[in-house]
Amino acid sequence: METSDQEPSGTSTDIVADILQLFRDRGDSDYGHEAVSQLEHALQAGTLAMQANASSELISAALLHDIGHLLHDLPEDAPDQGIDDHHENSGFHFLKQHFGPATYEPVRLHVDAKRYLCAVKPGYHDTLSEPSQISLRLQGGPMNTDEVAQFESNPYFESAVEVRYWDDTAKDPAMKTSPLEDFETHLRSSILT
Repeated sequence: METSDQEPSGTSTDIVADILQLFRDRGDSDYGHEAVSQLEHALQAGTLAMQANASSELISAALLHDIGHLLHDLPEDAPDQGIDDHHENSGFHFLKQHFGPATYEPVRLHVDAKRYLCAVKPGYHDTLSEPSQISLRLQGGPMNTDEVAQFESNPYFESAVEVRYWDDTAKDPAMKTSPLEDFETHLRSSILT
C-alpha cells in the first residue's frame, strides 16, 4: 500500500499540529459512499465520544479511528474494487508512535469490533450502511467463535466496541459537531510523554 506524501512524518516537534493539519489537508475527501467527508465523520465520532463523557484517550481514539484512510493514496472507491485498505493497521502503526494503548488499541480494533458485533448481536449487521457491509466482507465477515473469545480477552475490546458504535452513528450530514480545534486538548493529553 502506498503512503501519502501528506502523511505526518513523526519527526515534527508537534505531532498534534501535524494531525490537525492532515485533517485540514485531506479531510474533505469522501468517506466511502457515505454522505459525509472523512473530516465530518471524524468530528462526529469525536463529538459523540465527548457527549458520552469518554476519557480524553477514548475521545482521541474516536476522532482518529479512521486516520489510516488519510495515510494512503488508494482510490476512494477501493472497497468497490475489492481492495481492503487495512486502514485500522496503518492508523494503529502511526498512532502507536505517539499515543498510549488507550488511544491506539481501539483504533486498531474498531474493524474487529464490527466483525465481533455482527457475530454476537442479532440484527447488528442489518443496521450497517451499505458501504460498511461491503467493507465487512473485505475485512473477513463476522467473527467465528474462537475469534469472538480472543477479541473478548483483549483489555480494550469494550473501548473498541464503543468506538465502533460512534463510528456507525457518525454518518449524518446534518449532525452538529465540535470544531476540529476543540479536540486539540484531548489529543495533547493523550500523547505519550
